[in-house]
Amino acid sequence: MNLYVSNLAYSVTDDELRGEFAAFGTVSSARVVMDRETGRSRGFGFVDMPNDTEAKMAISSLEGSNLAGRAIKIVEARPKEERPRPAVGGGGYPDRKKSDRGHAGGFRSPPAPTYNDWDDGDRGGKKGKPRDRGRKNPESDWD
Repeated sequence: MNLYVSNLAYSVTDDELRGEFAAFGTVSSARVVMDRETGRSRGFGFVDMPNDTEAKMAISSLEGSNLAGRAIKIVEARPKEERPRPAVGGGGYPDRKKSDRGHAGGFRSPPAPTYNDWDDGDRGGKKGKPRDRGRKNPESDWD
């Protein structure tokens, strides 16, 4: 049975944790979880005891007991949950398909429609003639 031990003092080592639980039976492993960046204890650990009855006896006896000045809490450890991996390439939209993003940097709205210099008839102008762009006499372009 794998046990989760919390509220550990930062000074507790793997050997001290193993020693507390070894009084109740065989301990196959005892590990205090350390912070990757600082190297300091994170205040919790795991103890693995192959015999379930010994583990349950250790839980009932050690729950709330004092270890290095702190009252420890012990529960049966749950299996590690699978967490979704972060999307590579940024964007912040992991549920969108790559084709929705348009590029590697995230979602981008489609470009605005553009109009060329020639009126296509949909905007009220004369078909086939250049649009008036503020010139005094747009008809003079055809003379």
